[in-house]
Amino acid sequence: MGFSINTKEKDGIALVFVEGEIDMFTSPNLRDTLLPYFKPSTPGIIVDLSQVSFMDSSGIATLVEGLQWSKKEDRKFILAGLGETVFNALSLTKLDNVFSIEPDTKTALAGLGK
Repeated sequence: MGFSINTKEKDGIALVFVEGEIDMFTSPNLRDTLLPYFKPSTPGIIVDLSQVSFMDSSGIATLVEGLQWSKKEDRKFILAGLGETVFNALSLTKLDNVFSIEPDTKTALAGLGK
């Protein structure tokens, strides 16, 4: 499976759709995509991982950067559509209790009032 990232904005909320495997080779691409949104003017970021088949520790570290940004700037950083493999990776590290996780992007947007 290839790796791709698509982005769009809805009412200022950054929507990041990731597809494929997030590993040490692809996580820098995800980080480079997220970085421009890590600014005070962005009210929130939703990362849709519904099409991600695998994620290693480098992918988790990239998502933790987003979480740190959200805490520092008092913004929302939501993970959406986690498949079993990605959810297991987060739960093994106990991060499933730290991240805001929604079943899909639509629910995440609704939770933000968008």
